[in-house]
Amino acid sequence: MIAELYVCASLTAVDGDTVRCDGQLMRLLGGGIPFASGIDTPEIGSHARCLKERKLALIAKGRLRELLEERGLRIEIKGIDNTPAHRPLVNIYTRDGREVGSMLLAEGFARKWRPRHKNDWCGDTSF
Repeated sequence: MIAELYVCASLTAVDGDTVRCDGQLMRLLGGGIPFASGIDTPEIGSHARCLKERKLALIAKGRLRELLEERGLRIEIKGIDNTPAHRPLVNIYTRDGREVGSMLLAEGFARKWRPRHKNDWCGDTSF
């Protein structure tokens, strides 16, 4: 699939790895390959499995919110997920070419995602 560029009038952080572009939910790939690799951040609110995960989720969301405030972001759609929401799978690039999800990973706000692997945000001491 050839990447498709997307323009948003409004771009907001839903959680650490999901954004809302003009009402459309989009999942960050973090430079990964659809359905093969990507990033994962802690679940927010009632989706969290423990208080620690809920707190980490708010921190990751806050950092993503900061990154989204930068002007000149470029969104590339790489695919559509298999969930009922059919979220576009995206890479978001800063004006200087850095990929936002990869930045979250490098800064420790996200972990690598791969199929059939669930990150443990409650028992793990890293983050």
